[in-house]
Amino acid sequence: MRKLYIGNKNYSSWSMRPWVLMKQAGIDFEEVMARFDSFAPDSQFKRIMGPLTALAQVPALDDDGLVVSDSLAIAEYLAETFPERQLWPQDKAQRAHARSLCAEMHAGFRALRSACGMNIEADLRPQGQLIWRDNAPVRADVARIVSMWEGLLAAHAASHADKMLFGPFTIVDAYYAPVVMRLTRFGLPVPPAIAAYMERVQALPGVRAWIDGALAERDFREFQEPYRLSR
Repeated sequence: MRKLYIGNKNYSSWSMRPWVLMKQAGIDFEEVMARFDSFAPDSQFKRIMGPLTALAQVPALDDDGLVVSDSLAIAEYLAETFPERQLWPQDKAQRAHARSLCAEMHAGFRALRSACGMNIEADLRPQGQLIWRDNAPVRADVARIVSMWEGLLAAHAASHADKMLFGPFTIVDAYYAPVVMRLTRFGLPVPPAIAAYMERVQALPGVRAWIDGALAERDFREFQEPYRLSR
């Protein structure tokens, strides 16, 4: 049985990506939670993750002894292992474009990721208003995301009932699902068509299940939430 090691669902955006991908694609796995703690060398988190990966980070996929770390590597491995699930677009050019967009997310949008940490449980719209007013790099990141999504939705979503970024659900939608969480919880302004896409993403069974799990955790990690004193 393959095992997916993840961190707190409320906080771990990188864990969310392969978890949602596997749930939404109907790929069986056992979830192993490595809850965030101090991250000290002797912490419970490090004791769980240390034997699996050199960096002792989540997520990690253990497929019958073969360990794949990093969310993008896991996505590629799953796409190769389950070609019938069509996790990437089938057209070669679209597939290349989709991979480029995932790589952009993997390496970019640092202002948004830094200022708007993922926190599914919290209503952070007041903080979001201040961030939007004062943080030009965040506004630039959001503008790039909006432009990207608008172009994809115009090109692909209209021709497919799922109305995801490349028509049917793909790795790209799973990869940007945590961005949807950030934009929603911080209340950052987006055009109506983008807001509608975000609602569709949050209604996906795999995403809905992740959100429900995050809300059930009821953990509070001070180092993950510098913007408030308690839950």
